[in-house]
Amino acid sequence: MANPPEELLTLQDFIRWGASRFNAEGLFFGHGTDNALDEASQLVLHALHLPPDLPATFRECRLTFPEREAVRDLLDRRIDERKPAAYLTHRAWFAGLEFSVNQDVLVPRSPLAELVEAGFDPWVEPEGIHRILDLCTGSGCIGIACAVHVPEADVDLADISLAALEVASTNLARHHLEDRVRTLRSDLFEAVGDRHYDVIVSNPPYVSTAELATLPEEYRKEPRLGLAGGTTGLDLVLRILRDAPAYLEADGALVMEVGSAAPELERRFPDVPFSWLEFDRGGEGVFLLSRGQLLEFNALFEKELGRL
Repeated sequence: MANPPEELLTLQDFIRWGASRFNAEGLFFGHGTDNALDEASQLVLHALHLPPDLPATFRECRLTFPEREAVRDLLDRRIDERKPAAYLTHRAWFAGLEFSVNQDVLVPRSPLAELVEAGFDPWVEPEGIHRILDLCTGSGCIGIACAVHVPEADVDLADISLAALEVASTNLARHHLEDRVRTLRSDLFEAVGDRHYDVIVSNPPYVSTAELATLPEEYRKEPRLGLAGGTTGLDLVLRILRDAPAYLEADGALVMEVGSAAPELERRFPDVPFSWLEFDRGGEGVFLLSRGQLLEFNALFEKELGRL
């Protein structure tokens, strides 16, 4: 436990001090923030029960002694426990919306947020989207954001983890979307039944066994179930590619994030016309395929699955 130097007085002083300590301790940032200053700011503001968009003029306000202790304790936890900030605050943001999170779900950070905010335009006409499936939903952030940004659509949130679905249900209630969004415990499409969708969006586990062993400690605080994609990272990805056409409308589309597994996917399927999406705010490894394209290469996906 590091006591703050007496010279530290203001909110901004403690943010700077926290960031310096984070950098000195070699923390990793990749769960909603990408640098020590933003991470320290998030934690200091949370400890003081202040909003993340606090006007800059308040940064010069002085802290009381109890507030100093609360800030110190939270910064110490970030260093000692190596948990991403979102697991300490139980708050995360995705597509402009706030979500509750715990260690039963991944911390929201997908570049899919940008696509969801645009209502899938220009890749899919928003007016033609009536049903969406968020497969491997975790906290429910992607599917719930879809319901907010595509207000005419009904949305299903599917996950194999009951603990994750409990978090998703909490977020569903937070955003008052129970009339259009349902949760579904399902091993991928197993419990979906005969429902069909205009868009299936998925951020499945795609981290290979070798990559998983090299990830910073902060990732090991996340549920392995949400990260581990098998030897090549493609175990679930291939199942989704094979099975998705049976649950898509005739002009439907699959949008999937495969992150670091993208090069391996392209290596295995050089003839598949993946549309790799680009994002103004950064991020990569997200593709779109139409139902027709999925059907065209279905036998190839099945063959690759047989090699696992």
